[in-house]
Amino acid sequence: MFEEINAYINRYASFNADEIAYFNSIIQHNVIAKKTFLLQEGEICKFEAFIRKGCIRTYYIDHKGAEVTLQFAIENWWVSDIASFHEQKPSRMFIETLEDCELFLLTPETKEKLLVQVPKFERMFRLMVQRNLTRMQERLFQTIATTAVEKYLDFIERYPTIPQRVAQHYIASYLGFSPEFLSKVRTKLAKK
Repeated sequence: MFEEINAYINRYASFNADEIAYFNSIIQHNVIAKKTFLLQEGEICKFEAFIRKGCIRTYYIDHKGAEVTLQFAIENWWVSDIASFHEQKPSRMFIETLEDCELFLLTPETKEKLLVQVPKFERMFRLMVQRNLTRMQERLFQTIATTAVEKYLDFIERYPTIPQRVAQHYIASYLGFSPEFLSKVRTKLAKK
């Protein structure tokens, strides 16, 4: 059951058998049904979740009442509201399962214990945050400086399995398009 998450953590640092056993003993394993909210706006995020199986969407509601997709998370990815989790303040986002999911969860308390007991995890989480910030910066540049077709092609290249797993209107929301505009982009590409 722990093969995927153990392989994941070993990409960031070299953990010995005792450190891995401790990690496996404190993470919570949960199976969550499709269309379940893990977090809703106004709640305080109490988890960082590693996805063993499934697909999750993170979004917020804008001032017009529209859902704006921030992230899709699939197998071997982590999902959380970092600001709410670390600062224990109310979230501005929703985190919802789009498929039946199998997750490993850390709470603020178990994560703190882990970091004290096995300091190598500080490095792992720092490297994860750096990678995430790099991706967010790339997404910002892409949002500002590329055409709609380029945005869609970049999305397909980076996340080739997601279009088969999520509704097109969620992808449109992620890209900042209306569903109708995404349909036009896809039609234009199909004619090439």
